[in-house]
Order: sequence, then C-alpha cells, then structure tokens
Amino acid sequence: MNEELRDKIIQVCDKKIAAKGETVGLSFYAFFANKNNNPILLMEAATWWIQTHKLDHFEKASKIKGMVEQGL
Repeated sequence: MNEELRDKIIQVCDKKIAAKGETVGLSFYAFFANKNNNPILLMEAATWWIQTHKLDHFEKASKIKGMVEQGL
C-alpha cells in the first residue's frame, strides 16, 4: 500500500473514531468522499479491502486503522 493511501486511511479512521467512538464502521469509499477523483488510488484501496483481506463492506474503523498500522 502506498504511503498516500496509508496516511489517508489512518486520518479518516481517526476522524471517524473521534466523532462516533470506537465501534464506528466504514467502507473503503470513506477514504474518497464517495467520489472517483483518483481511480488508481481507489482501486488500490478496493483491492486491499476486497481481494487481499476479503473484508465485509463495512468494518470497524479501529480494525482497519490497526491493520494499516501493522502493515497488513
């Protein structure tokens, strides 16, 4: 995962957790404001989320942040 995407995921997860608590869920679209303005980065996130880790559509932000911080 490239550094730009990693930093973006951690930032979004931190923001969501701060606003709604440790149990807040999100999908990989949360990192793109539901816009396709960077298709390469969007596909990287989708591949990591769906193909690599076979995650559900919604996962806890704390889980995703932990995975990214561990370099998974």
